[in-house]
This record gives sequence, C-alpha cells and structure tokens, in this order.
Amino acid sequence: MGDIEIRRLGRDDSLEALTALLHRGYAELGAMGYRYKAVDQSVEVTRNRIAERECYVVVHGGEVVGTALLSPPTLPSSHHPYYDRADVALLSQLAIEPRFQRRGWGSRLMSHLEARAAELNAAEIAVDTSEGAKHLIAIYEGRGYRLITHAQWSHTNFRSVILSKCLSG
Repeated sequence: MGDIEIRRLGRDDSLEALTALLHRGYAELGAMGYRYKAVDQSVEVTRNRIAERECYVVVHGGEVVGTALLSPPTLPSSHHPYYDRADVALLSQLAIEPRFQRRGWGSRLMSHLEARAAELNAAEIAVDTSEGAKHLIAIYEGRGYRLITHAQWSHTNFRSVILSKCLSG
C-alpha cells in the first residue's frame, strides 16, 4: 500500500499547494460535468473551509498527496439539518493526488477520520456527493454508509445524496 503518514495540516503546509491538490483530485469529477466546490475553489475558499474544521493530510515521501476535512459533531453547519445534529460529524473535501489513487490511501484516510470522529463523541459520520457519482456512492456504501436524504447545495449543479455511517457497535 505504500508508506504514508496521516496528520493534521501544519503551519508550514502550503495552502496554495493544498488547493492545487484539490483541483487535481476533483478534476475527473469536473470533467464529468459536476461542479463541486473543490474543482476550482480559490486559496481563500480553502482557507475559509479549513478555518473551523480539522484538516488532515496524507504525506508520502515528504509530499502532501491527499487531504480531507472533518467537521466535529459540535460544529453547526447551517448547510443541512442533518449536519446540525449534535451527534453527527461531517467528512468533506476528500481528495487524493490522481497518480496515487486506487492504492487504498483514501480508504486509510477515511478510517482515520472515522476513528477521530468517534473520539469526538460522534455517533455518526456523514458525507455527501453527487447522486450521479455512482462510483463514489458505491465506495461509501461498501464502507457501511447508508442513504439519509438528498440535498441541493447553492454552489453545485447537481443534487447530492447525504450518506451516514454509525460509529458505534
């Protein structure tokens, strides 16, 4: 699977490089016609998105090659009532450098964030994606996530599915 480290984003990590990684990681979805925020978000949007969340990175050979955000269960999102539940953490903005995809690193990152959400006393961890991104939905369902509801975000051109996974028992 390769030698990787998963850690919190550090003070010396470049937000410009992280934003460029997000663009590359979401490029395939963008080419499919899906307007995810991470397809072309600015460095300022990256900064704002990580400000109140826990940002994790995957490091391989000294290079940041993956990232994801974890919103603790106590952080109200105001994006959807399900996300505002006091027992639900939110996983978002997950990206792996394309040349390192399909090595299990995204799965390891998700496992890390699921464990961290449990440490934060979340009973559930939720994620959303385009209802048309069947390949992503299949990955989440394979990890035990289940459909909760649908949502239409103002910044996207698609309807999203909200999926959630129980973190206890």
